[in-house]
Amino acid sequence: MFYADLHVHSHFSRATSRDLDVFHVALWALKKGIALVATGDIAHPGWLAEVEAHLEPAEGDLLRLKPEVEQAVHERLPPVLRRPLRFILGGEISTIYKKGGRTRKVHHVIFLPTFEAVRAFQERLERIGNIRADGRPILGLDSRDLLELLLETDSRGVLIPAHIWTPWFALLGSKSGFDSVEACFDDLSEHIFALETGLSSDPPMNWRVSSLDRYTLVSNSDAHSPRKLGREANCLNTELSYDAIFAAMRTGDPNRFRGTVEFFPEEGKYHYDGHRTCGVRWKPAETLAHGGRCPVCGKPVTVGVLHRVEELADRPEGVRKPNALPYHSLIPLLEVLAELMGVRTPTGKRVGREYERLLAAWGRSSTSCSMCPWRRSPMWPANAWLRVSAA
Repeated sequence: MFYADLHVHSHFSRATSRDLDVFHVALWALKKGIALVATGDIAHPGWLAEVEAHLEPAEGDLLRLKPEVEQAVHERLPPVLRRPLRFILGGEISTIYKKGGRTRKVHHVIFLPTFEAVRAFQERLERIGNIRADGRPILGLDSRDLLELLLETDSRGVLIPAHIWTPWFALLGSKSGFDSVEACFDDLSEHIFALETGLSSDPPMNWRVSSLDRYTLVSNSDAHSPRKLGREANCLNTELSYDAIFAAMRTGDPNRFRGTVEFFPEEGKYHYDGHRTCGVRWKPAETLAHGGRCPVCGKPVTVGVLHRVEELADRPEGVRKPNALPYHSLIPLLEVLAELMGVRTPTGKRVGREYERLLAAWGRSSTSCSMCPWRRSPMWPANAWLRVSAA
């Protein structure tokens, strides 16, 4: 059994850390107990060149660090964290287009099995728009047509709609999304088998919408800096191969796709309604009571994830869908340490030193967590708060 984080970025994406390179992604993936991580920014030619310089083919159409890179990464880690790491070719693409009389803005996570397929995909995308200005390119392409282009490039290509509930750039988002998968992908909807729930929602929120029952709910970090890796992840019990991983998602087999690690959705910046700049943060009932208007600026508030789920829900809160998979919500260890130490930021040197000490001391031995359904896994992520309580 292993953990996979399948949505990350590179330093070529806007608003990302300069450290978001292969070396630091590998370093933090191993710190976090991640065994499989996406390369990120699959559409950017410059990033692909960096990936090819640092990674080489491994089993099952996955990638691994080249020996000299792996050695350099391992030198920065305590022995207990030096273990194999695999990568999968995948990254995010944004599309903005008109459909049904509205402007649609949808983000997608795309996967391909080989470097050759990625290069062919990039060549086709470059005929449509600029894929070199941003690691996550913005293309004037219908989501359905992006999926068609992907499948024409390689029939094993996979598209997973990204963070499906976020207001501005998502499949079901309140500002520019749709009310169903079918409305977005039309005749190609059958090729969509998994949905990324995003940081501002968790599985129980998604269970309230019965039309989503047939999709496997996946969770990823959408990391814009290396230390954010693993804040959400997927638990898999398959062989390490491209086809096996997506077969587990396609079938939703609970013996192979074991569930997800979740961020607490209330911590997500899009969970509630409101305006960040105005300091307004409302639950749906409060938004309705105020007529949807911000009391500070008078403009309509942004309808968040909780409200949008309520709009599409056909089940009450607390109902578990028939094929529900387990999940576990965690608080990042760095944040817990900052709280315990009375430090305002989890990125300070004191917190960092204690974090590294705990990783070296406890490493992969977290079997004392009686609350966790996966407590016997040797790959339990290093950002579990229960580790701190045990320490």
